[in-house]
Amino acid sequence: MGKRPGQCYRECDRPPFMRTRYIHRRPASRIVSFDMGYPGGDFEVEMSLIGLERCQIRNQALEAARVTANRQLTKDAGRLNFHLRMRVKPLQYLRENKMISGAGADRVQDGMRRAWGKVIGSAARIKPNQAIITVRVNRQHIYAGMEALNKAAPKLPTPCKIVFDKIDPVLRRQMGYGV
Repeated sequence: MGKRPGQCYRECDRPPFMRTRYIHRRPASRIVSFDMGYPGGDFEVEMSLIGLERCQIRNQALEAARVTANRQLTKDAGRLNFHLRMRVKPLQYLRENKMISGAGADRVQDGMRRAWGKVIGSAARIKPNQAIITVRVNRQHIYAGMEALNKAAPKLPTPCKIVFDKIDPVLRRQMGYGV
């Protein structure tokens, strides 16, 4: 049986549930690494991809965005010229009460009685204007960082925008972002 679409789990319609005492089979994290590139480098520019709406992002979507941004930065800037960090962790467990369909299913299944559900995955809950991915680069690779974040944004279920966290005022003026 395949996975349900991400729109089924995008809304934060239930209270957050992270109590692992009741979760017997925890799903493995799909995110391979939270830091890529050169973490010890001293970079001039720091930019973040922020989500504009409150939502849940499944771990598959986070991993897809991470792979896309990392591949683009490695191709354009090189492995030692950037640091990419995933800023959210999938700590929210997603449950589903699977229903049987077909002939005779009503005799085998309990329906909504004891409908706690089984864990099918994990997701990260984000608030409006929360940073999801942060990239640090030098000034010659700013456009490579922006391109990587622009390619990662469609993989996420919320509208996103790029914000500069740390940038030189002269460089900001040259790029047209004001002072």
